[in-house]
Amino acid sequence: MRIADHRDDDIPEINLVPLIDVVLCLLIFFVVTTTFDARSVLKLELPRADGQPAQAGTQPLGILINADGRYFVGNREVLRTDVDALKQALREVAGDDRSQVVLVRADARTPWQAVVTAYDALGQLGFRKVANATVPAPAAGAGSGQ
Repeated sequence: MRIADHRDDDIPEINLVPLIDVVLCLLIFFVVTTTFDARSVLKLELPRADGQPAQAGTQPLGILINADGRYFVGNREVLRTDVDALKQALREVAGDDRSQVVLVRADARTPWQAVVTAYDALGQLGFRKVANATVPAPAAGAGSGQ
């Protein structure tokens, strides 16, 4: 009786299907959970104010917003920082004249929400001539020298 030799049939092989499944699951997991940071893509250059100041015949209505987000309309401080208090102060100072120029001056450290609240109050009252106060851009050859 002759016994067959089956050693040639036992060729070792590596099954890659489970490895591919795991890699695809990890890839899907990382793609789904990754947050894309749009700020790293955007290059933002802020505008400069190189123009000459306007020579207006009338004095504009001034709104000053300090670094703490407090409002000053004309010479008066607005005690609360909500839209209704700012609108009331604007009505008292400006009266019924909605055609006058409003100059918004905000500190560089002012929270953006305070500036948006001021624009919102001006828009609700019907002011359409709104200007922003800026400082002149530094001269090209001027150094700080400090």
